Parts: sequence; structure tokens; C-alpha cells
Amino acid sequence: MSKTHIYFVPGLAANSKIFEYISLPEKKNELHFLNWMLPTSINESIEEYAQRFCAQIKHKNPILIGVSFGGIMVQEMSKIIDCKKVIIISSVKSNKEFPKRLKLAQITKAYKLFPTKIIANIESYKRYFFNDYLKKRAELYKIYLSVSSKEYLQWAIYNVLHWKQEESIPNIVHIHGKKDEVFPIKHIKKSIEVENGTHVMILYKAKTISEILKKECFLMD
Repeated sequence: MSKTHIYFVPGLAANSKIFEYISLPEKKNELHFLNWMLPTSINESIEEYAQRFCAQIKHKNPILIGVSFGGIMVQEMSKIIDCKKVIIISSVKSNKEFPKRLKLAQITKAYKLFPTKIIANIESYKRYFFNDYLKKRAELYKIYLSVSSKEYLQWAIYNVLHWKQEESIPNIVHIHGKKDEVFPIKHIKKSIEVENGTHVMILYKAKTISEILKKECFLMD
């Protein structure tokens, strides 16, 4: 019996460790984890980048699953290769689902002020995080963020905010947390909602998300 090949793309600057708690049946499925590449230049288009990502897909008609910016990327990839299914988690289906603050950041170019230097050098700045919440978030960054290139961060932030997709692609599956602080649920038109799910629920709601994936992808044993 042939297996279903599932390719995962993590969130902005994150590595594939964010999927470590996702559990899917191994008898019928083979999981593949893609990691971010550096852009060829700050001017590389998201379409060109998606083409390079697609070169890493070694199986026909795969399932693509992406988190946050990875969700945007798998949608772009699905425009290049045939996919059995596209699933996004903690992401958006079009730029119409962006909250007003992100639209404003794009219009005013405020994103250029984003502290990419701090994220790129998180270890150096960690001592300045005074409360426990910020210290814990810094520890998460150390574990799950692998791309610390300032150029990549600038490229990725620009391409999130300037994403041109205005309508949802057909038959997409969208899993979204009801407490997502980056893409608030009130702006999301249609999704499978996860109770108390935040933007990083891939880590804390992995069991729930795994069950949804099994059902949506017909991945049951």
C-alpha cells in the first residue's frame, strides 16, 4: 500500500522542531519537514522562493501543511505543483484576513522598524528581558527559531505584509486558534476553530491539532 506523503513548513524563522508534538499514523503516512532557506536576495519574490521550495518536494500529489507564514508559503507552492490537500494552521487564506494593524504597518512602512536585530541575536539580548513571560518567550525563540539572518527576517516580514492573494484558494483546510493574537479569529472567514488556541498552539495544542489532521486528511489507522 502506497503511503501519503505530507510536507510540513514551519512559521516565520522557525525550524521543523515546532512539529515535534504532532502525531500521525506512520503506517499510512510519511512525514517530511522543510526548513527555511535564505532568500537569494532581499528582492526575491515569494513566487520565486516558493519555486525553490517546490524543488525539495520529491513525491507526487503530496499534502502540504504550513504554520503562520508557512501557511502562506504552502498556498504559493500549491499554485506550482499539484497537491492532494493544502492545510494551514494559525495563518490566513488571503490578505483580507489581516488585522488592521498589519495593514497599517504595510501602508506606513512601520515594518521597517521591526527589531530584527534582537531576534537575530536573541542570546545577546536575553539578559534585558525582565519578567518571566519574556524570559520564557526568549527560551522558546532559542529552541524553535533557527533562521537568525537579519536579511531573511526583513525579507519574510516584507512578504507577509505585501502578500497579494485576495481570494482563498479552493478546498483549503484552515485550523485556527480562537485566541490567536497575531491573526485574530474575528478576521478569519472560515476555519476549524481550536478552543483557547493561540498563535503558537502548534506547540501547546498538538494533540487537538493531530486529531483534526487525522480527520481532515483521512489519516486514521
